[in-house]
Amino acid sequence: MSHKILFFTGLIVAASGILSPPWSLAMGLAYGLAFAESEQFGSKNLTRFLLQGSVVCLGFGMNLQQVLRAGRTGFIYTAVGITATMLVGLALGRLMHVGETSSLLITVGTAICGGSAIAAIAPIAKASEEEMAVSLGTVFVLNSIALLIFPAIGWALHLSQTQFGLWSALAIHDTSSVVGAAAKYGAVALAVGTTVKLARALWIVPLAIATAVVKKTKTRIQWPWFILFFCLAAVANTYLPLFARMYPALSRLGRMGLSATLFLIGTGLTRKTLQQVGIRPLMQGVTLWAIVAISSLALIRWGWIAI
Repeated sequence: MSHKILFFTGLIVAASGILSPPWSLAMGLAYGLAFAESEQFGSKNLTRFLLQGSVVCLGFGMNLQQVLRAGRTGFIYTAVGITATMLVGLALGRLMHVGETSSLLITVGTAICGGSAIAAIAPIAKASEEEMAVSLGTVFVLNSIALLIFPAIGWALHLSQTQFGLWSALAIHDTSSVVGAAAKYGAVALAVGTTVKLARALWIVPLAIATAVVKKTKTRIQWPWFILFFCLAAVANTYLPLFARMYPALSRLGRMGLSATLFLIGTGLTRKTLQQVGIRPLMQGVTLWAIVAISSLALIRWGWIAI
């Protein structure tokens, strides 16, 4: 009973906005590791709902022209980056003798948008529950680390907010962690990181179709509808001044929802999850992530990638 009280207390504190997103994540991690065998109270579904709702609300703080510019400029980087990441990731999986399906899911999660991409591709690839757990666990561990260390690296290297937002979108797995890291870095970083990451998430659809063709499956594709609603929120903020008084409140609600989401993400990382990941898939994920993070950072600092 005590751990249930702690869970809901932590969720309320995170949702109140008292703590910054990284501290909400840290609090969730402390709970997850302390109560390894406890229930997560249906937090997986709640996490997905909160994340998508929070991203939509954050759209009310975005200017559509900025959204379109970031998405259009990042299109070529995204196409090249996803293709290169997929090729390198699958090659690493073979080299390290990781299972074919687990390797595919880890690579997809790194290349596009973490858990969302894995959830969309897994049914098409006919992944087992164990393969899902391994791939999600690997991406989740790296996601949590990135959220905590990326802002510190950005400050140490004196990255501009635009550079940091772009780097976060290219190198951090999940949308929630991109938004969390970018929000800590600054408002411009948040705008750039969110828009580029959401544009990147659209690539779930063609990749899902390609996987279905290769695997010869007819599983229904999960469309990322929340991205459309995010764009509509940005349209409203840009072109509907009649409701301008509501937009800042909705944007703040999105930030509060994000903090609650990160707390829930943290509670899902238990000792059991770490054991399920195993060394080979984790090594594939770490190596691929390091290659993507270092190469994208270098290209941004050299001015080869810019917005």
